[in-house]
Amino acid sequence: MDRQIEATKTPVKPDPSSTSRHLMCRAALWGIAGFLGCGYFAWISFSHITRGEYDWPHDAWTAATYIVWIILLTGLVFDTRCLRERLFFGVLVVNFVIGCALTLWSTIPAADVRMARIGTGALWALAALLSLTTIRKVDAES
Repeated sequence: MDRQIEATKTPVKPDPSSTSRHLMCRAALWGIAGFLGCGYFAWISFSHITRGEYDWPHDAWTAATYIVWIILLTGLVFDTRCLRERLFFGVLVVNFVIGCALTLWSTIPAADVRMARIGTGALWALAALLSLTTIRKVDAES
């Protein structure tokens, strides 16, 4: 009789919302928050350039903070399956790797810091735009 009961059971499909491959695309709030945060850091980077501030911190705590963020963001790149989210987190990883390298390079010339600030500002702006792509609703299958 147990075999008959087991044979008549229908397989249970998992709830698509619980197995979503998206992290940020689930709610528009994450895309908006990413846009505002990255936009703020882009503005900070470019304001350093306009004021002629080309110094960069070279202490151990700053380097450790960059390393923690690099590990966290790399984990997010590999954890998500959504291309839009992978691009967003990937740009942030590149940005933090540049920041960490500049922190560890204590003899960097001011001209190189200026170019790095321009580059990281552009990466922050790109990340802000990429975060807006996650606002679009996703279908349950992707």
